[in-house]
Amino acid sequence: PALNSGQLYSTLARLDREGLVTGEDVDGDGRGKRVYELTERGRVALAKWLDRPVPGVRLRDEFFLKFAIATSVGLAEPARLIELQRREHLQSLRDLDARLASGVDKVAGELLIEGAVLHLKADLEWLDLIEHQVHVGNVGGDR
Repeated sequence: PALNSGQLYSTLARLDREGLVTGEDVDGDGRGKRVYELTERGRVALAKWLDRPVPGVRLRDEFFLKFAIATSVGLAEPARLIELQRREHLQSLRDLDARLASGVDKVAGELLIEGAVLHLKADLEWLDLIEHQVHVGNVGGDR
């Protein structure tokens, strides 16, 4: 996605306030351009962040919350909710495939898109599992 410059500047200001970066004005630049550099404290914080793995488990899922609540109290048909979500995932896959085919993304962007594609494919398999459990009557039951 495109970089939000407003978010970038507010993040840099926060990092500056926290002593993680220092900023200096560029001499002769009428636009108020600043160059930022990590402080020692910023280098330590960055190293800690890089060494900390990203959590791999997500047990809170908006679709599943919607599905569990709506179907348990009869607000929606399980098959309809599954199908709507499946269509959303399939459209997202088509959009990502088109973006990859356009060739506009650099290697990092392509890797990010490929990761999103793999997540969507896993989510589609998960929807198949939910659908199967609904049909055999085991939703919420033991495995």
